[in-house]
Order: sequence, then C-alpha cells, then structure tokens
Amino acid sequence: MANVNTLRNLQALSSSPSSAQTLPSEAVLDALKMMLIGASLTEVLTSITRLIEAHSEGMLCSIFLLDQDGLHLRYGVAPQLPQAYQAATDGTCIGPNVGSCGAAAYLRQPVFVSDILSHPNWTNFRSVVLQSGLRAAWSTPIMSHDGKVLGTFCMYYREVRHPETHDIQLIDYASRIAGIAIERERSRSALTLAFENVQKSEAQLRQIVDAIRQGIVILDPEGTILYANQWLLDYTGLRIEEAIAPNLRTRIFHPEDVARVQDERHDALSRGLPFENEQRALGKDGKYRWFLILYNPLRDEHGSVIRWYVTGTDIEDRKQAEQRVRNENLALREEIDRSSMYEAIVGSSGALRRVILQIDKVAPTDSTVLISGETGTGKELIASAIHKRSKRSAKAFIRVNCAAIPPSLIASELFGHEKGAFTGATQRRVGRFEAADGGTIFLDEIGDLSSEVQIALLRVLQEREFERVGSSQPISVDVRVLAATNRNLDAAVSAGTFREDLFYRLNVFPIRVPSLRERKDDIPLLVEYLVERYAKRAGKRISHIKKKTLDLFQAYDWPGNIRELQNVVERAVILCDGETFSVDEVWLQRKSTELSGPLQVSRAGILAADKIEFADRERKAIEAALAECQGRVSGPHGAAAKLGIPHQTLESKIASFGIDKRRFKALNSKRRSA
Repeated sequence: MANVNTLRNLQALSSSPSSAQTLPSEAVLDALKMMLIGASLTEVLTSITRLIEAHSEGMLCSIFLLDQDGLHLRYGVAPQLPQAYQAATDGTCIGPNVGSCGAAAYLRQPVFVSDILSHPNWTNFRSVVLQSGLRAAWSTPIMSHDGKVLGTFCMYYREVRHPETHDIQLIDYASRIAGIAIERERSRSALTLAFENVQKSEAQLRQIVDAIRQGIVILDPEGTILYANQWLLDYTGLRIEEAIAPNLRTRIFHPEDVARVQDERHDALSRGLPFENEQRALGKDGKYRWFLILYNPLRDEHGSVIRWYVTGTDIEDRKQAEQRVRNENLALREEIDRSSMYEAIVGSSGALRRVILQIDKVAPTDSTVLISGETGTGKELIASAIHKRSKRSAKAFIRVNCAAIPPSLIASELFGHEKGAFTGATQRRVGRFEAADGGTIFLDEIGDLSSEVQIALLRVLQEREFERVGSSQPISVDVRVLAATNRNLDAAVSAGTFREDLFYRLNVFPIRVPSLRERKDDIPLLVEYLVERYAKRAGKRISHIKKKTLDLFQAYDWPGNIRELQNVVERAVILCDGETFSVDEVWLQRKSTELSGPLQVSRAGILAADKIEFADRERKAIEAALAECQGRVSGPHGAAAKLGIPHQTLESKIASFGIDKRRFKALNSKRRSA
C-alpha cells in the first residue's frame, strides 16, 4: 500500500480547486513517491487523473493502456467517467479516425476534438456520447522512453471547448508522469517474471547438463574452473571441490598432452576465439582415454569474454580404429609410394612399370616425347609426370588440346597474333609457345592439326622460333615439346594427312600408354584409389569393397579405359548408401566377341551403343556444370574444377559435343534481369 501521507496530499490536492496552470512540484513528487514506495499501478494512475481533474472544474480524465496485441485500448483508470461510456469504449481498436484516443494512439500525436457531436471520428460513439453528456475530448499518446506507444491520456468536458496553451502543456505533463508509472510497472513485472524463469531454467539446465554423457566445464575468462557437471565427476571419481581445484588439468590429463597443448591453450584463451584439442584424461579406473576438448566463449554486449564453455567428448574408439588402420596400411602405403604412386599414376603392373621406367629415363633430358595410347588412358598424366621430373619443373607447363581449338584460330592460339592481324584482333596476344618459354608445352590430340599448322610446328621443332600471326618478326623460344595422340600416326602419314617429317621430329622418344585391358592387375588398386577420392568429395565414408565387385571390374573390357573406370566408380559412390562399395552388375556385363544366335548384337554394335549412352551422360554432365558455373570453364570456380578434369580436356569435350558456352552466360544474364 502507498504511504498514507502521500495519498492524503494527493487527495487533498484533488479535492481543492486550483487555478494553477502547471503541476505543483509537491504533487509531482508525491506521485513519484507513490511509485517508489510500491503503490499499485492503478493507485498511481488514479492519483494522476485526480491531480489533473483538480485543475479545471468539470474536467474528467481517463488513462487507456495499449493491449498486448498493439491494436486495442483498455481502460487503466477512469474514476469519474460514466459507466455506460466506459463499457461502450473499452477495447476500442486504434485507427486514424477512431475517436480521440484511438486516433492519438494510431497517429502517435495529440488529437484534440472540441465538439464530439460534430466530429466524424465520433460517429460510431454518438449515441453513448449523448447519453453521457460529453462534448469535448482531448487526447495525447503516452510514450515510452524508446518511442513506443503505451496508452493514451484523455481530458473530457461537458461543453464544447478548445484547448489553450496551458491545457496542452498540462496534458503533456500528465502523459509523461503516467508513462513513467506504466514503464516502471511493466519493467518490475518483467523483471520478476524473468527472475522466476531464470530460477526455473537454471535448475532445469543443471539437470540437463548433469544428464549429458559428456564432460562439461565452465571457466572464467582466465581459464579458472567454476563448474563441472556430474558426468565428469563420475568419470574421474572426484568431488566437486576437487574438480574445480586449480590443479585439475595436471591431475587428470596425461602429462605429455598437458605439455603439448599448454602454450596453444594459453594463446587460444587470450585470443577469445573457439578452439579445440585432443587429450587423454584419466578415469577412476586408472586408465587414460582420448577426449576431444571443445572450447566456446560466451561474450557480453561489449564483446568481452565472460565465460568459457568446455565440452569433452570420448573419442577413444575412433583413436583406436585410426591406429589399427595406420598399422594395417603402413606396409601397403610404403609399397605404393615406392612403386605404384607416381604422381597421380596409380598401379604396379608390369605394363605400367615399363612406362614409369621410360619416364624416369627421358624426364631429365630435353628430348621431344610422343605419347600414344587409347582415349582415356591418362596421357596427360604421363606428360605432367615428365615435366615435374625435368629440370624445367619450376617453369611453366602449358597444355593445349589441339582438337578443342577451331582450325581457323589454332595458329593464333599457338603462336599469338599482332593487333589487326585479322577481324577481332583488337590487341596483341601472346601465344602458347611464347608463354611456355623456358618450360614445357604439351600438345594433346596432335593428330588433329591442319597441314598449315603442321608446317609452322615443324619450324618450331627444327629452328626453335616462330612468327606471330600478322608479323614477319621471328621469335626465339626455349621450349620442350611433349605431344600426345590416340590416333595411329603411321597410318596418317601413309594416308597423307600427317606430315612425315613432323612425325619423325615428334617421335624422338615414343611412349605408349597401355590400355586398362593390358593392366588388369592394377584395377583393384585403381578402384580403391578412386573410391577414396570420390567418397571424400561426396562427404561419404566407404571402408569396404566387396571381392565380387573387384572381380566384376577385372572381368570387364573397359573400352573407355581409366576415364570410363572413373565414371563408373563416381556413379557407384553417389548411389552408395552404406560403407560398402558395390556396383550394379548390369553396368559391367561382359561383351562376347562371338555371336551365339541370330538375335545377338555384335560386339561393335554393343560398344557403339555404350559409347552413345556414355557420350550422352557426359554431355549432360558438362552442360549442368556449365550452367552452374555460368559458362565459365577454367579457374577455381569453373566447370572443369567442378568436374575434376583439366580445363583443356573440358574444352576439347565442349568442342567435340558442339556445346555453345555463351548460351549459359546469356541464360544467367536473363535470370538476373528477371
């Protein structure tokens, strides 16, 4: 209850007429005292209305409070208003044309209606107004300190009346004091409710934290332990007093781990960023187990760390499994590193060993190398391995797919051009040979070069110089040439489509890459390598490959060689749901070379159909990647990186499929404009 003297002062003021046009300081102080001594909101607001009513004979006051929905007004106090009027107007919906209070709350500004009966805002309330005898209504919104509407303060008169300056000032004072009272009451209620909720939440949270099967510790900003949950106490066998003691770390963590992470932990705590480490913790059974320790900071509104929340997750089983895998694979990995893993060339068969031996012999020299083999056998990998093992390895390795460049542009691509050399040549361009100066150039699909370019290339091989398109000035270069083809160049020379002198210039050191059919012993290792690579890319864990699956892979002929093997493995990894790798047997059905009946399709027909189906899938994959990368081929965000193939290879495929890269750029522009 309010202080008796304070209430008496306000009541005495409200019962004695006053001609003063401002609120007496004593009355204002009394209203504030009522708030401080804990008077109810209704008591405070009633006293304020009576305080204002005492300033003018016949004045009636009311205070509306805005409902929680922010749309309706409910009476807080209206001690002198007729009951019928209160009943008709309680719950009024705010709006720009709703009476005086509804409009003031909506417009967030005072609304003074001098004649209620003639004002359109009061049309819906006219009958109750006539019954109550009210004629003027002046209302102002009650605002919070942060600009929110709390309610309205209203003065009523029984005669038509226009507000004067002192009236406006008076209603403004009244609304401010009422706003203080309303805000204080709401803050007190919110604080009480929040405190109760915090008490309940803290108890519930402690129960939850104690039930979690993880070690949980709370630290202060310097790393001192403030709390440890029940699971940690049960694991260590310590009492809570021992668990929050300064020596807990040295008491339960392995000495090697404490020394290993000490400086790292101290630096991480000082930086205030989340971090983690792995340590062995001693249990009450006297054994150490591995734990993943995660540190996460809690910050205040200024960004300063006020607490550290630390969780310890048991990873002993994972550590044991990792150690077993390391032990089991150590010998195998050493063998692979020694004889099988040569750059990205995987295998240990005799056919592949002969190729690797040739690479070792020719790589340190500057001799021109001609790499031949079926499509998909990895000729570019052989060229890359030669470059990386050469004395030019620190210099450029320029790849050119001769089949991917239009015949009209290949001379410009290889040798560059001068400004104005042809339509569209708006500036000088350095060619691939000039870019490879001091390094190595790899000419893939060399058998697709036109006769004119063959002549220019022959000159480069003979004299180590060339001329840009549109220039007669010779440019000397120091370039090692590696070439590759899946064509029979001997047959092309006999047919007159490939120059004999160029062939002999290229064929200084021939390397034939064996097909996958010739190195079937490498298939299990290749499958394991590819499964691991594509599973990691797909975010999957595949730990086992069935023997039946490997038998299927080794029984298949692989007309598309390693490229086809890659596609099959990638498709199978995508479809794999568990940790065991397997394939659909239909994909790898053996193709018989003999006819068993009149309805059997020939091997050539089967292969042709397979190639068409494979090409269609490959085309769709390329188009999807180009669409996602907006037509970009190279670079870290290009389609080649997305597909996991060299950008020269992708350019070649785009050209062979006749795909227009520009339409994907145009499609993206249309989407942005839409």
